[in-house]
Parts: sequence; structure tokens; C-alpha cells
Amino acid sequence: MDINRPGTQQITKELDDLIKRPIHSIDPDVLARYESEYFDAQCTRSKELFHDAQEVIPGGVQHNLAFNHPFPLTFTRAEGAKLYDADGNEYLDFLQAGGPTVLGSNPPEIREKIEEVLDNSGPSTGLLHEFEVKISRLVADLVPSVEQLRMFNSGSEACSVAARIARLATGHKHILKMGGAYHGWSDQLAYGIRIPGSKFTQAKGIPLTTFTFTDEFFPGSLESLEKKLKAKRLTGGTAAIFIEPVGPESGTRPISHEFILGARELADKYGALLIFDEVVTAFRLSEHGVQYLYGVTPDLTIFGKVIAGGYPGAGGIGGPKKYMQYLSAGIHADSKVKKALAGGTMAGTPLSAAAGYYTLKAIAETGACQKASDMGDRLTDGLREIIQRRRLPFVAFNQGSICHLETVGTMHFSIDWSKPWTIPHVIKETGKRKTEMEHMGAAYMAEGIVTLAGSRLYTSAAYTPDLIDDALRRFDKIFDSVVTL
Repeated sequence: MDINRPGTQQITKELDDLIKRPIHSIDPDVLARYESEYFDAQCTRSKELFHDAQEVIPGGVQHNLAFNHPFPLTFTRAEGAKLYDADGNEYLDFLQAGGPTVLGSNPPEIREKIEEVLDNSGPSTGLLHEFEVKISRLVADLVPSVEQLRMFNSGSEACSVAARIARLATGHKHILKMGGAYHGWSDQLAYGIRIPGSKFTQAKGIPLTTFTFTDEFFPGSLESLEKKLKAKRLTGGTAAIFIEPVGPESGTRPISHEFILGARELADKYGALLIFDEVVTAFRLSEHGVQYLYGVTPDLTIFGKVIAGGYPGAGGIGGPKKYMQYLSAGIHADSKVKKALAGGTMAGTPLSAAAGYYTLKAIAETGACQKASDMGDRLTDGLREIIQRRRLPFVAFNQGSICHLETVGTMHFSIDWSKPWTIPHVIKETGKRKTEMEHMGAAYMAEGIVTLAGSRLYTSAAYTPDLIDDALRRFDKIFDSVVTL
């Protein structure tokens, strides 16, 4: 099975070609007009608020996804597939809060249920609540590999704890992750982020000795993975293999089904736990997770984003009891089994557990994943038609409702430390291309399209064919102003 459309090999070939081509981006004169005629003239309140924010917030925003060229817009309302900013401008929302709003933003049927919970118990009690049980049972019913669920505040927390569970369960030391993948920002996993081969270079503020037992392998390469596994046997063995099952950065560099199958075999062969980071994919590509689509059972699954329906407290680990026992707590905890250090005052609150329960229940009952994926297919097919017609080097592809529009291919580069003379070129190229990603993102925003970093788009069940076609007309207009730089 290949969930990458139009196919893993075809996408990789197109991305390989893209990074060899000269950069194509929005005409600088057109960008300047967008900056003056749209952002400066029609987003005045957002500009004022950003100015104020810079005085009291480092960088002016609380979330990395919020910063956009030339300044972040302030959004005041989210509804279905639409966003509205502080100046009253309307946008098509392809950010979808970074992925969690599969039903669409702020669905009233979910909000009403949450309000009932808040009226009764408030957002948090610090004690057991019935919705902790309900969401855990629902996830166990939906996801094949899960018998038990422990909730956390974020995917970052869950990934960090999963590494501890793996070390206790296997007695091994090392953690292997796919180069370029993001498994949160904890010290031990802030390695090899975004660009394969980047190692520790983006881990500012973290001592290099922290990564003594963390390493990366090349995305989609079983040869690279097994080479690392063999080497680690000599220094304590590998406790866990972390994988985003659609590829690094939510499938920005897609990987094959064959790789996933091979990774499962290698994990068994070398006594490591296979950990699927399904923070983005679970309950988005399928209510049963990508593991169901691929027919591969991980040892542990990381949840986030959708697990709380877009509400705070979105994180969790699920797996069989034999591994989850390393997280058990309370008065009946088995003292014979060592417990992974884990906490979280605001984890599994009535708010997050109820929001997750009602959201996941609605997703499963309404076929929301398939609806969102159908809209992702329509968007991607339309983008590919426009790109081909305009003879642009851009690459559009998708994994269901996770859509990618690569105009510069920044994250398709990699760093090869065995060829140090090539590294300055990679750094220079990725720097230039990242800037043009921001410029293209600004053009999209000015035409009423909100994306993730100008290159990723999430569709939801709130989208309709008419809304997708409207978005395609806007993209077509923008691409008319693309030039070779």
C-alpha cells in the first residue's frame, strides 16, 4: 500500500529535481505590493497588536506557527474551514491549528458538550474523572495496538516519556530517530530536526553530551537503520526506534510501506521498541491510525493534536499492558516493576479528556477522516494541474488530508558529514529557500489562504468541493506572479 499520492517514488523524483532547479518564487515587485496594499493597508489592527506583543512576548508570538512574513496576523474567530482576523478579513484555513481540527475549527456540537463538562467539574480537579476512562477506552477500541492510554500535555511530553519506557522495557540505552523528523523539543530528542544529518546543530542550549545515546538514520533507508542498530549493540543496544510513519515532518519527505515493514522486522531483530509518532496522523488519516492502514503494529504509539480535539492538554502514549505497566501509578502500582518518571498536573483534565472523547467519537461516527482525505485529494490534484499547466517546478502531493506544496524543497536537502565540503552549500541553499517559503506564504495569506509555513496544508471534514475549488483559483492567481529568481 502507498498512501503517498501520486506515489513515493514519483514524489521523491520530483523533489530531487526541484532542489536542483533555480529558485522560483513570488515576483519581488508583487510581494512588495502585497506588503503595502494588503498587510499595511488592510491589516492595521494586526500590525498594531504585533507591535504591542513584541514588548511583552519574546519574538512577538507564543507559537512558532504564528509567525508569518511580514508580520503575524491576529485571528479572532475560527469556524469550520474559515478564519477571521482582527481587521475582519476572511481566510480559508489550511493550517487547521497545525493539524488537530479534523472536524473543522470550533464545531458547535463539540463545544456544547465541553461547556456541559465545564459547568459541572470545571477545567481541572487533579482527581480522577469519568472522561479519562471514556477516552482511554475509546482509543483502545479504535487503535489496534493500544490496550491502555496515558494522557499528557503535549506530544513532546509523550515522546520524552516513551523513550524512558523503552529503556526500562528493553534494558537498552540508545534511541534512534529518523533524520529530519520532529518528536518534540525535549533535550534527548532535539536531534536531527528538519534536515536529515543536521544532528545537534539546531539544539541550542542543550549540552552535546545529552546526545550520547541519541542518533539519527537516513529517512526511508533500511540500510542506514540497520547500520546504526548494529553499531549500537556494542555500546548498550537500541531501546527504541522513533518513526513518523508517513515520513519526517508529517510526510514532507515521504517514505514507503516497505520501509515501515522492514523497520518492524529490524526492531524485533535487535530488541528495540518500534515507536510510531502519530501525533499528526492518528485520527486524521484514519480513526485507527496509519498503523491500521499499513497493517503494522508498533510497540508504542504517540498521540497529540487530535487526541484533545484542538483543546489544551493534547498528548498521550498508548500501547499494550506489558509496556504501559512502566507508567502505572497510584496505590496499587506494582512495586516490582520500575516506573518511568512522568507527571503533568494539567494532563488528562476533564477539559482535555472530554474534548478528546467527543471529538474522536464524532470523527469515527461521521467518517470525517475520509471526508477530509477526499478534500485533500481534490486540492492536490488541482494544484498538480495548475503546476503542470504553468510549467513550474513545484511539487504537490498528499497523504490523505495532509497536503504538501513544495515550491523550494527546503527540507529535501540533507547534510552529509562524510563530505564536509558540501555542507556550506546546503546551509546557503536552505537559508535562501526558507526565505522564499516565507514570501510564498505571505502571498497565500494576502490572497486569503492560511498555510503552515507556506508549504503544508491540512484539509478537514468542514471543507467542500466548492471551497477547495475557490482555493485553487486563488493559488492559480498567485502562481501567475511566480518568477525565476
